[in-house]
Amino acid sequence: MKPGMDLSGFSPEKRRLLEQLMRKKGVARRAGGTGIPRRDPTQPARLSYLQEGLWFLDALDPGKATYNIPCATRMRGALDVPALERALGEMIARHESLRTVFPARDGVPVQVVQEPVPFELDVEDLAQLDAAAREERALERATEEAHTPFDLTHGPIFRAALLKLGPQEHVLVFGLHHIVSDGWSMGVITRELTGLYEAFAAGQESPLAPLPIQFSDFAVWQRDWLQGERLEKLLAFWRKRLDGVADIALPWDRPRSGAASAEGRHHTFTFSKELSDRLRALGREAEVTAFVVLLAGFEACLHTYSGQEDIVIGSPVACRNKSELESLIGYFVNVLPFRTDLGGNPTFRELLDRVNVSVEEVHAHQDVPFGKLVEELRPRRTAGANPVYQVELTLLTQEHAPAIYGYGFRSAVEESLEIGGLRFSPLRVESGVSKFDIVVLAWDVPGGICGTFEYNADLFDAQTIQRLAERLTAVIELLVDAPETRLASLCEGFPRHTPLATTSSSTPSNTPGTTPTGPSRRPGRRPLQIGKTKRRVMRGGDETPPAAR
Repeated sequence: MKPGMDLSGFSPEKRRLLEQLMRKKGVARRAGGTGIPRRDPTQPARLSYLQEGLWFLDALDPGKATYNIPCATRMRGALDVPALERALGEMIARHESLRTVFPARDGVPVQVVQEPVPFELDVEDLAQLDAAAREERALERATEEAHTPFDLTHGPIFRAALLKLGPQEHVLVFGLHHIVSDGWSMGVITRELTGLYEAFAAGQESPLAPLPIQFSDFAVWQRDWLQGERLEKLLAFWRKRLDGVADIALPWDRPRSGAASAEGRHHTFTFSKELSDRLRALGREAEVTAFVVLLAGFEACLHTYSGQEDIVIGSPVACRNKSELESLIGYFVNVLPFRTDLGGNPTFRELLDRVNVSVEEVHAHQDVPFGKLVEELRPRRTAGANPVYQVELTLLTQEHAPAIYGYGFRSAVEESLEIGGLRFSPLRVESGVSKFDIVVLAWDVPGGICGTFEYNADLFDAQTIQRLAERLTAVIELLVDAPETRLASLCEGFPRHTPLATTSSSTPSNTPGTTPTGPSRRPGRRPLQIGKTKRRVMRGGDETPPAAR
């Protein structure tokens, strides 16, 4: 929503829906400038709260690539290599975050912005190799980047290399640490890099306007702004919202060992275009976003396993509700817990209303970083598990998180981008990392909502996650066609899972002979008729990459 946009001609319902959509993107209505001042460059800058959390995680367990953002994109067409190199250098010069290091001074991490230096793109010519060897080396080089840790104290914090596979085919491999970037930033990188490349290839100067502020200005401002009565009011909301929260019940195959592990694998999934269209149509009818429908459907799916009525799922919030922040590369995204009460046997339509209220309330209180919540509220913790939530759901768009970079996991997304005579498409490599028990990363693209289940391989077998993905599809099929279905009726159509204690030894979670993905047949009970759910709309298979180094 543009600043000052007049909504007087909209009905109250349309105004509410539009503002919901903007809050989902982390962009609130604003009357004018935000007043974030430039910091004193002669003074050391503290890290933002989110950055500080990642810095301490890195310091406690150094030499890991857990929070890398690995990117690899295939470029087909006539590439102007000097123009690309210059575009990368200009982008690094524009954004202080890409040349910031994070040393400790008196035990406190600070941001130190390094002066711009000429950028040299590492170019590796693979054109003399045969086709199979070229592809093998490209994947090897991209995998090396995904698994190479960053040195936050000395840098660099941004790395890039270009692989030449032929006159008309190249692969750009680059990586950043999450401490300086997020999903929205990848959209900024794409727009700036392609805009600069087109200008430089045409012999023109940079078309980009100077940035109003830098990320370190925001970090300093945030610490001044988020304190006192303002912070206490936000914490009061979260203290009430998270009171008595319990860990989610999942179909684990093995108990949690007590030592956190980030070994991850992936299973791809795709909703058919027809199903995706019906999901979006239900959202429009109910005046909620597609994210709300997907979140409610995922919660209903998990409910069929355990009957759990108090479910908490984490989801990223952009937290760029100030105009100056929209064009910055930086770590703004805040993953916050969305808690839903599934009690009282609601219909799916009623569940949509509950989830929508929860989403609206969370977005209204999004300014407290999750790490700050944990620090202040000290929730009950399970050894080896993320506090408050262990499952994350993300619904991305091409605009703010282009699917052309791979991001270190396999995905069913087949989107590409054509700019300046070049066609960009992802080169998919495996990071072998999962930060939570389960992360559902989905893109809302015209061909159908699709993405990947990223899961902790220490806790789940590949077949279990495959069945979970198939059950989610079946549940969504049923509920978008029959939103008056009550949760109790939904559960009758699927076998219940016997909970596995995740901190002690137990037998495997799935009983032989059961099929968790489809309707169960129980003695004396008529099976739930789910109609179109019998038609398989899932595409993609189980992916089991090697463990991360």
